[in-house]
Amino acid sequence: MKIRAILCVILLFVTSFVYAEKPSEKPKVIFFDVNETLLDLSAMRTSVSKALGGRDDLLPLWFSTMLHHSLVDSTTGRFHTFGEIGVASLMMVAEIQGIELTKEAAKKAIVTPLQSLPPHPDVVEGLTALKAKGYTLVSLTNSSNKGVYTQFKNANLLRFFDKRLSVEDISLYKPDTRTYEWAAKKMGVKPEEAMLVAAHGWDIAGAKQAGWQAAFIKRPGKVLYPLALAPDYSMEDLMALVKELP
Repeated sequence: MKIRAILCVILLFVTSFVYAEKPSEKPKVIFFDVNETLLDLSAMRTSVSKALGGRDDLLPLWFSTMLHHSLVDSTTGRFHTFGEIGVASLMMVAEIQGIELTKEAAKKAIVTPLQSLPPHPDVVEGLTALKAKGYTLVSLTNSSNKGVYTQFKNANLLRFFDKRLSVEDISLYKPDTRTYEWAAKKMGVKPEEAMLVAAHGWDIAGAKQAGWQAAFIKRPGKVLYPLALAPDYSMEDLMALVKELP
């Protein structure tokens, strides 16, 4: 009896291991992060650096401060737009570094270039190929509804997306798992039928924790969070992902 019990445990372990390793099913909806995943932030980095007295080294600190305080809003039950948090975070970094910066100057450094960012070179070709394969494409962003509409219009990307979703509608920022649960329900799909494409390790971590499939796009300077669940795909660009998907 003991031997039989041990064999059953081993069989259960092997079965669960094989199940975990099997390829994911074809997603019914592909959700896209916007900034850095689809749109090149180089112009905004330049303007933010200028606002910080040419201190390029402070850009990662500004972005991490912005993300940190978006999650502060989520956990404390408050909500400000990502643009507002970006401006506040830029002023915080400037204050810490002893750099004079007005709210108007901070807003101009972020909002103006953010509205007209160009898509990465692989994006139009990749989105065209995904639409040709019959995929439903949806943007899922921490930016406001108005902001992403303006960005897509200026980048000529509106035509590719069946729907645009913003965390503004639920007042919870990614990577809170509730944002992915809400987005999947909004599109009428189960978590395992949804896939997130993103260039941020924290976004991938949230989607995988919510039960989604996920594809990491290796934009320059972006890496995965090693303690999170691994993505289903990790690709150099969007076209490489297109070739992997059925």
